[in-house]
Amino acid sequence: MPDRTDVRDEPAARAGAAEETGGPAEPGGTHDTGEQEQHGGADRPPQDGQDTQTRQHVPADQPGQAEQPSGAPAAVYTHGHHESVLRSHTWRTAANSAAYLLGELRPGMTVLDVGCGPGTITADLARLVAPGRVTGIDAAPGILDRARSVAAERGLKTVDFIVADISDLPFPDDSFDVVHAHQVLQHVGDPVGALREMRRVCRPGGVVAARDSDYAAMTWYPGSPALDAWLDLYRRVARGNGGEPDAGRRLLSWARQAGFTDITASASTWCYATEEDRAWWSGLWADRTVDSSYARLAVDGGHAREEELRRIARAWREWSTSPDGWFAVLHGEILCRTAG
Repeated sequence: MPDRTDVRDEPAARAGAAEETGGPAEPGGTHDTGEQEQHGGADRPPQDGQDTQTRQHVPADQPGQAEQPSGAPAAVYTHGHHESVLRSHTWRTAANSAAYLLGELRPGMTVLDVGCGPGTITADLARLVAPGRVTGIDAAPGILDRARSVAAERGLKTVDFIVADISDLPFPDDSFDVVHAHQVLQHVGDPVGALREMRRVCRPGGVVAARDSDYAAMTWYPGSPALDAWLDLYRRVARGNGGEPDAGRRLLSWARQAGFTDITASASTWCYATEEDRAWWSGLWADRTVDSSYARLAVDGGHAREEELRRIARAWREWSTSPDGWFAVLHGEILCRTAG
């Protein structure tokens, strides 16, 4: 299997790639100024197309596994849309978050971007497939206003944004050449059913693509007991909300259960190892830990007390000051080709 490692942490690349990156806010109480939504994007960081990729091709004749039962309850979107969340979501680009998909794109293609959030990836996809049309969907109406602003600022005329649910897409069968979801399946109650629905609206010979982080595989240095507690807490809160925080490792299995047989599975990383990137990554998580839907859900769900959240937030900021600090976020990826 080919292996590629490329780590580049340039502040200028981040600034050029993302719209409206807000400044860090100081930790406060566990109030939530964001939205608590179903589905949506996951969590995101800085870098432009620098990642480690390992690809595994599953032959088209390989049998799938037993199907997951349908009808799972809808999950709650853990992160919400607090400023600390959008700080990372607006940093995302097609280059740093969908590099595994770019080789499949051609001018004139139609693309559906599921859980598009603030639309920075969507806008990149629209530029790459123009004059083909791109449709971005999200369950949160407010965040789509932000996405429309991004498209307007870039002068894009081939992008539409609508409110929709991944479990019941409002499109006829065979509507799109490419159906894409970034950091979405970890937040849905029935990811196998979601992939089936994505396959339904994908044309024969098209591609269904998904990328999700894997929290249990995240790793960092120097070690910190408080950050160990953060990881354990986040995974408990996410599962309590009906999601699967370790989705990255499961994407291949979910795709096979959804009935795909021609699947290319891969992995890539985000890495934070410069002083600026450490401050950015730790700052958004420090703020998110005390001032977001995640914070409120952690307390209201009985997973943590406010004092514990403040302690974790302090640990994030302390970790970022170490010149040896290094943090890696592993993602699973799948390209699923539909029969043509």
